[in-house]
Formats: sequence, C-alpha cells, structure tokens
Amino acid sequence: MANVSHELRTPVCSIKGYSETLLEGALDDKNNAKDFLKIIYSDSERLAKLIDDILDLAKIESDNLALNLKPCNVKAIIQRIVSGMNIRAKSKLLEINIKISDGLPDIMADENRIAQVLVNLFENALKYTERGGISISAKEDGDFLQIAVADTGIGIPEKDMPRLFERFYRVDKARSKELGGTGLGLSIVKHIVYAHNGKVRVQSAQGKGSIFSFSIPKA
Repeated sequence: MANVSHELRTPVCSIKGYSETLLEGALDDKNNAKDFLKIIYSDSERLAKLIDDILDLAKIESDNLALNLKPCNVKAIIQRIVSGMNIRAKSKLLEINIKISDGLPDIMADENRIAQVLVNLFENALKYTERGGISISAKEDGDFLQIAVADTGIGIPEKDMPRLFERFYRVDKARSKELGGTGLGLSIVKHIVYAHNGKVRVQSAQGKGSIFSFSIPKA
C-alpha cells in the first residue's frame, strides 16, 4: 500500500498543482495555459495507466486469473502487435525484425494475455533503445516454445538484474517516470507467464542491449 500510495501521489500532486495555478489566473495566459493543460493531460494518462496496471496485477496475483487456454499461433500474434508498434519505432528510426520461421508448433495459451506480455516487452524495448533496432525470435525448447525480444538499447546493470521483475522496481527511476513507466510491466509479464506454467529470463549488458525471453508450453 505504501508503494502504491507513493506512485499515485506524484501525478495527483502535479495535476492538483497545475490546476490550482490555472485557477489562480494562469488561464488567461494562453501560451502557459496550453503548456499546463498538456502536462495535466499527460499526468492524467499516466495515472490512468498506473491504476489499470495496479488493478490488473491485483487480479493476477489473487490467483483468480481465468485463462482462456487454446492453441495459438505465436507468429500471427507477433505480427499483429508489431504492425501496431511500427509507427512508434519508425519515429525513433528503429527497425523491428521478426525472425520466426513458418511451421513452428502452436502454444497452449490465453491469446490476449500473451499479447499483453509481448506488448509490455516491446514497449520497454522501444523506450530504452535509441539506435539500432528490436528483433523477436521463437524456437522450440522441449515441450515449450521460447519467445525472445532482443534490443540494442542501453542495457541493464548487473546489480539490478535480480530485482527486475519486482513490483515498482525501476533501474533508472527518473528516466522511467519521464518515459511513462509504471514500474509494474515486468511484474505483470512474470505473473502471466507463470500462470501459463512457463518461465521468464533476461540477459543484458550495459551499453549492449537486453534480451527478454519467456517459454510457454506447446499445444
């Protein structure tokens, strides 16, 4: 509760402060008023995302997560997500490469939840990669299919690796908040993968990028 309260306090205080400034007369200054309203809107979006993630994580951690398990084609899910991410990638001059051959077996999974895992991993890769690109691959690993999202971003310090999947843990708190991170994305990834009886892994080196991978049972 202390962590949740702390995370909620920052955007709420910002919204309250800029609203008060507008009400006290800044509303008449059109240039500043527009900037203040943009900040209020941005913080309200961050607040909404944070609340959504908190509610989602609470549902997942309560063991009441109902999975709609069925055979799913991983390549089709990835292609759909990448098509939605391409505009953001191109705006940063980044390339997204799908390195998945046809003929891989389906996974037994909840398609919407696996899509949520992939979106979270893609968004992290986009946030922390400034040059190069992002690639996604999949391969069979015994009774599992292993999916990996690799980037050429800033990488993660070794000391932070053991805590990456903790709730609200951020490697760079200031930068993560600046980029709109809630600190819950990787925790949600972990719990969804575990709910599928899967595994999640990370490999990274500072300045050389990161590889987040997870394994899901084959159908």
